[in-house]
Amino acid sequence: MQNFSLLREVGKLNKPVMIKRGMSATIDEWLLAAEYVLAGGNHQVMLCERGIRTFDAKYTRNVIDLGAIPVVKFLTHLPVVVDPSHGSGRKEDVPGMSVASLAVGAHSILVDVHDDAEQALCDGPQALTPKDFTHIVEDCKRVAAALGVSIMDNSHQK
Repeated sequence: MQNFSLLREVGKLNKPVMIKRGMSATIDEWLLAAEYVLAGGNHQVMLCERGIRTFDAKYTRNVIDLGAIPVVKFLTHLPVVVDPSHGSGRKEDVPGMSVASLAVGAHSILVDVHDDAEQALCDGPQALTPKDFTHIVEDCKRVAAALGVSIMDNSHQK
């Protein structure tokens, strides 16, 4: 989100773009990064909350700023995605943060899934098994039903 030359070039493309919030970025900086792409004519932009810097890195990689989700939804028309896998860095935190993300209005949730996370070349500690992911999908369906919103289940796709 901070490579403005790249953002300008991506703005010229007709491809979907996900602007991931930097760990020290303010909401305004995040939105302005998206503006670089939008100003170039590419309106296929999504915003991704993946955690901001914390002072307690012993227990969490970042703090997923769930409070930013409704604020960003108020300030822009762009879809908001939450990445609880990268945001927390711990697979144990992903289910709760996924459901919480949906509850505060995230349009989508991005979750790392791996058949054998212990052997993963990267991001193994934050990756869920396919079975664990299925449980998250079911939890999200229940929360969505309680909130009166619909979700699309693409968990069967690879």
